[in-house]
Amino acid sequence: MTVPRSIAFTTDVTRYGRSFCLERVRDMVRIRRLEERCAQLYGEQKIRGFLHLVVGEEAVAAGVMPHLQPQDKVVATYREHGHALLRGVSMNAIMAEMYGKREGCSRGRGGSMHLFDRATNFYGGNAIVGGGLPLATGLALADRLAGRTGCVTACFFGEGAVAEGAFHESLNLAALWRVPVLFVCENNLYAMGTALSRSQSQIDLTLKAASYGVATGHINGMNVLAVYDAAQQAVDQVRRTQAPLFLELHTYRFRAHSMFDAELYRDKAEVERWKQHGPIHTFTDRLKAAGMMDEADFEAIDREAMAEVDAAVQFAEAGSWEPVEDLLRDVVAPAT
Repeated sequence: MTVPRSIAFTTDVTRYGRSFCLERVRDMVRIRRLEERCAQLYGEQKIRGFLHLVVGEEAVAAGVMPHLQPQDKVVATYREHGHALLRGVSMNAIMAEMYGKREGCSRGRGGSMHLFDRATNFYGGNAIVGGGLPLATGLALADRLAGRTGCVTACFFGEGAVAEGAFHESLNLAALWRVPVLFVCENNLYAMGTALSRSQSQIDLTLKAASYGVATGHINGMNVLAVYDAAQQAVDQVRRTQAPLFLELHTYRFRAHSMFDAELYRDKAEVERWKQHGPIHTFTDRLKAAGMMDEADFEAIDREAMAEVDAAVQFAEAGSWEPVEDLLRDVVAPAT
């Protein structure tokens, strides 16, 4: 059984119910406010190193994460803040990690690109393009060998990773070994500064996955309900069949690739056109039109998110630096 290449979903928001829809809004607003504050703090040099924001792509995590169970594993890229947050990693631990503080989820050693939390089965945060795919395949294989049936490993990556050998090796082995990996390709059209059509002759990425005998599907990644429906079908199929599936989500990042990106490769008018399809305001507009939400509801959600962000910043500011004598911990084996 293959998830249809064009997965059907309803445009009738009333089918989902008010509380469900407001929860999806809350998820996306939490991600957006967290990342906007991170950008501000980066400008203030409170956050250092690299910072890659997911602004504009919030519907991906908000649509996929609700279907994952506690025993499932999650592997992401360096643009992973929203995935970690909705997986259950506290905003305090995320912000402290951004600051490089010991209270961070990776003890301040990983920073923005290497969020990790064993308690929630969140296995990163990976700075290497395509580096998470073999890790996800290995985690799923470990579940298979240990007899942990019913588990799913969700692996998020950008379309740029499809050009990497790790993509082809991982999908080939996942199909050959029949392991339960949901490969989620967040296709935002640009691998750093290179348009997909300039780097790959075949831009229908589902065909690449299908060539390995992997079930595929693709969907509008800017529509949170479309993502939710597609992810539900995909996760259910992987959990039931214990076989891999490739889901391509068409999305777009509104900000630069990273804080050092001059954005000379795309037209400002293109970005503005895509912003008209932003996942938060288009969804809230639909809810308001259906009488399921008003501006007061949105303002309440926004205040709640901003308060959470403010508290996380205070937590990070009050955090501690790792002592010098601990810097070799987990790096060099103790002398015997």
